[in-house]
Amino acid sequence: MASPSLALQGAVVAALKAATPVSALVGARVYDSVPASSPFPYISLGDGTMTLDEGQDYEGENVAFTVHAWSRATGFPEAKNLAWAIKQTLHGAELTVLGYHLVIIALVDDTTFRDPDGLTSHAALNFRAELEPTS
Repeated sequence: MASPSLALQGAVVAALKAATPVSALVGARVYDSVPASSPFPYISLGDGTMTLDEGQDYEGENVAFTVHAWSRATGFPEAKNLAWAIKQTLHGAELTVLGYHLVIIALVDDTTFRDPDGLTSHAALNFRAELEPTS
């Protein structure tokens, strides 16, 4: 069985690439590792944390992770629209996570800011998910 965090990452990437509002903005540019030649805008997966969730009859995992939206368009509109599309796709979604039952996936917070290069708008969306093994 794969790591719960890795299994969830696969489901998140698949959901983002399949979502029409997201693909309308970035196409298939959803990355774990961003290619140097990737055009803007795009989405990248950020850091994550996994903690054990032990119940009386099960042993699940809590996964916290960040999804980043990157834009070089003037101002924040493109980054904020992309953040909204990501939120609409993932918050409360019923994703298929190989080897696990996804209890919940929820947006915790969403921050938009200008990167130090002065050119890039950046949104960071923090999510949490609860997973239980299916077997």
